[in-house]
Amino acid sequence: MRWQTLCEGKWIFFTLVAATVGAWFYAPWAVLVPVALLLFTLWFFRDPPRRIPDGPGLIVSPADGRVTDIEEIEELELINRRVRRIGIFLSVFDVHVNRAPAAGQIVYCAEFEGTYHDARSPAASTHNTARTWGFACGDGLLLVVRQITGAIARRIVPWAQLDQTVARGERFGMIRFGSRTEICLPLDAEISVRVGQKVKGGSTVLARLAPVASAPTTQHHATSAV
Repeated sequence: MRWQTLCEGKWIFFTLVAATVGAWFYAPWAVLVPVALLLFTLWFFRDPPRRIPDGPGLIVSPADGRVTDIEEIEELELINRRVRRIGIFLSVFDVHVNRAPAAGQIVYCAEFEGTYHDARSPAASTHNTARTWGFACGDGLLLVVRQITGAIARRIVPWAQLDQTVARGERFGMIRFGSRTEICLPLDAEISVRVGQKVKGGSTVLARLAPVASAPTTQHHATSAV
């Protein structure tokens, strides 16, 4: 548990505690319902520590959940080129904290109003309320991550700021109560997961980047005049 995460549910906790007290005075047996909801909400806002893998070129999952799709698309909001998108569905039973896929600087952050289709629907990617993040990770690499609301999730909570530098696996926000998170990768990235696989934010390696070719170096031998 982290206080930052629990703070996002403070009004929910307050409402459920008030409902528990009211139920106790009305009918003691009725407290079972608000107490059960309170315990579930406390569990939902959990934020367990994660072991962040170390190594060059690793891209970790930005979210907990299940991989629903891996496909090539045209990314037109930020980088304007063809990419490989990995979609992750977060059920109400998954941790909802989002983590940076790689070390870098946040160079883009924009929220878009929309609808609230089920996060598993193809329409969710283009029609639902969402927030897009751009992570500049060096060597010209720009990773795009989208937090997308669902039928139940109605709030995206940003914690990081524009121009902030983040480490691989560092928390940058969360989505409340079921949602979808997408990440757009270069086409030459080596994908390490498959559709249907469960992943954990900050610890599951989604992909390995192709090594950047270094320019050939020319050795110059100094000569001296006699």
